[in-house]
Amino acid sequence: MEQKRKVVPPVYFLLTMLLMAALDRVLPVTRIFSLAWAHLGLVPTVLGTLVCVHAWFGFARAGTPVVPFERSTALVTTGLYRFTRNPMYMGLVLILVGVATMLGTASPWLPIPLFVWIIQANFIHGEERFLEELFGEQYLAYKSRVRRWL
Repeated sequence: MEQKRKVVPPVYFLLTMLLMAALDRVLPVTRIFSLAWAHLGLVPTVLGTLVCVHAWFGFARAGTPVVPFERSTALVTTGLYRFTRNPMYMGLVLILVGVATMLGTASPWLPIPLFVWIIQANFIHGEERFLEELFGEQYLAYKSRVRRWL
């Protein structure tokens, strides 16, 4: 039987970035950050990248797959996972916020809530069910201690 291919979060992330750039170019609405202030977008962009890399290394150290819905072999609860159950997704959102800031207009901000909704509806809820089935009480205890986002 052929396995159905799924669209993974980085694809949604890249599509969101493209939509943000297109909206900035075609429908910039209004400038909310001057070019001088827009450079501050580098801060969340770099921070988001570091968060994603750090979270990825947490999975690598635990020897568990990073790809959503692959069978996890360990529940990672250390590092950034002490503060949020989804640091990789948080990192991607931070990068999008940074890019929207650097673009400087209002319209690139519009796709960010859509990205969060897609990730939560299509990945996080399923991942949480999957982890509950796989790790049971250990995951439920972790879930009760640590917030989904922040």
